[in-house]
Amino acid sequence: MIEVEIPARLVESHGENAAEWLAALPTMAAEYAGRWELTIAGQPLNGAASLILPVVRRDGTQAMLKLQPVNDESSSEAFALRTWNRDDVVEVLEDDPATSTILLERLEPRALNAVPDHTEATRILADLLTRLMVVPAPDGIRRLADIAGQMVEDAPGLIPRLSDPAEQELARRCVAQVRELLPESGDRLLHWDLHYDNVMAAHRQPWLVIDPKPLAGDPAFEIFPVLWNRWDDLVATGDLPQAIRDRFGLMLEVTGIDRERALGWTAGRILQNVLWGVSDGAARMDAELRAVTDAVFS
Repeated sequence: MIEVEIPARLVESHGENAAEWLAALPTMAAEYAGRWELTIAGQPLNGAASLILPVVRRDGTQAMLKLQPVNDESSSEAFALRTWNRDDVVEVLEDDPATSTILLERLEPRALNAVPDHTEATRILADLLTRLMVVPAPDGIRRLADIAGQMVEDAPGLIPRLSDPAEQELARRCVAQVRELLPESGDRLLHWDLHYDNVMAAHRQPWLVIDPKPLAGDPAFEIFPVLWNRWDDLVATGDLPQAIRDRFGLMLEVTGIDRERALGWTAGRILQNVLWGVSDGAARMDAELRAVTDAVFS
């Protein structure tokens, strides 16, 4: 049995619901180390939902073994990474669809979040999105049409849980925008979670994208994450609403995404976060989410 210390943050993020999966991680690590002839060569790392082990392959190549629960997000991760151009995303060296376990190339331990100038970082991210968003989604990928349709269906029962009537009305306006876009939800391969920590420095390219939550849909759905990541940089400008609008404008300028569709699908992402929040017991919109909403739609 390989000794693997499970990071406390990973245990906290999963909680009791994943106790069985967490307990099985050392066995899984040993199984895949044997199957793919790997030597564990470093301390465990973790994402929000995954255990990541630095490893060395039999030929001496450094890699990362990613162990994660099987779900809608993880089941198509390797498939999506292999569909995009290799020059834009981390390379999949091995994978096991049955468990969503992936062996990935080793990247530099530096994310785009570390670039001091947040405007430069946003431009780099937008450049990457420009290349990712032209790739058609292969068959079998979850569809934005289904995700958004479920949001519209769930919204009437969840929005009344917001205690502020003004926030209820805002959420209903988001529903209306999503409903209008639903008939043309798009067919490109989307990342869904393209923010500064999901772009890593690499040896073969300056930056590569990691950790997609694959979706087939409209690239305008991809704009939202940059609007509320690196939040301190936005606040530090002294004009938060304008800084948010500047990021939004830069993303559209670089990618060429239509402004009205970007506004509509950003409303969809705002609605999605509102519904997640109230489902978890929140009675008010998150303050940062409200700030993004006010800035973009003012």
